[in-house]
Amino acid sequence: MYEKKGGAVGQLKLSKAEIIENIYNKVEDVSKKKIHTIIDMIFNEVKKGIAEDKIIELRGFGTFEIKLRRARVKVRNPKTGDILPGKNHGVIIFRPGQDLKKIVWPMRE
Repeated sequence: MYEKKGGAVGQLKLSKAEIIENIYNKVEDVSKKKIHTIIDMIFNEVKKGIAEDKIIELRGFGTFEIKLRRARVKVRNPKTGDILPGKNHGVIIFRPGQDLKKIVWPMRE
């Protein structure tokens, strides 16, 4: 049911389609299409919040926020070899919540 993930050893990948299927199997009287729509709406609200520079807090799961990553002093264009000034840019940071930490902690022992 789960696919192997390319990066870490022994980790599996759970796709959005598999999440929809798992929810569909647990909930009665709700179509897969409706579940898919709801999940898309949740993801779109998270994306919209991030785009508006809001901190997205999902209790029990974790927090998404944007942090400013300072630019390197000089960067090199790999195609042309030109040296250019770097630019500051935003990165999305995820901090897991306490419930998620409790689940993950014993998995790494």
